[in-house]
Amino acid sequence: VQSLCPEWDVKACLAHAVGIEAALTGWAPDPENLFDFAIAGAFMQDAEAMDAAAFRAAVADVTAARLAELEAMDAAIVDAPSMTPVGPQAYGNFLQIRVFDMWVHTRDCALPLGIDVPDGGPTAEQALNEVHRSMGYIAGKKIGLEDGMSMTVEVTGGAPRVFHVAVDGRAGLVHSVDDPTFTLTADTETFIMLACGRVDPQERIDAGRISWSGDDAWGEKAARNLRFTM
Repeated sequence: VQSLCPEWDVKACLAHAVGIEAALTGWAPDPENLFDFAIAGAFMQDAEAMDAAAFRAAVADVTAARLAELEAMDAAIVDAPSMTPVGPQAYGNFLQIRVFDMWVHTRDCALPLGIDVPDGGPTAEQALNEVHRSMGYIAGKKIGLEDGMSMTVEVTGGAPRVFHVAVDGRAGLVHSVDDPTFTLTADTETFIMLACGRVDPQERIDAGRISWSGDDAWGEKAARNLRFTM
């Protein structure tokens, strides 16, 4: 079955996600160099030849090894300097990105298969955090809000949250706005998956899973232009 990632079917998408965890297993945080991507590539290549039973076993083995390694780590490792996919940060930031990636890839696979997956809990909160912290960029560069404009986002469902963006020379997150140009409302899955470019905005608009109030033109533009990553 085709996943929501255009170049991968469900098996390849899962092999990619788990292959990264295979590459991270045994890799110590390094402030200058990322892990060996060749390990992830090899896992994906090997997976192509595996039947369903062998693939399930391989996924289980990698997952067990990675969880055991994480559970054995001292909590202080989250502050260790490390290279990450978005540049030098703390290893804890890298782990947060991995939670986000795995949350999205789970839905890349589950949605085409018609499998319901929960949208609440700490993983959903962390996935939403990655979009939340990027909302200044999304509002300014992707939606194109103009100086003096503002927006409120109301996320509903499993990870409810309200946040605000205003443009004062530059778009950025703010604590509150008195009279936003528009308010965008979407459920957790819809908001995150639109921000990742995984689902069709029109389909989610038609289903009533994303809507807006206030300035109609800007609200619709925002609903169609949340994508900041793929």
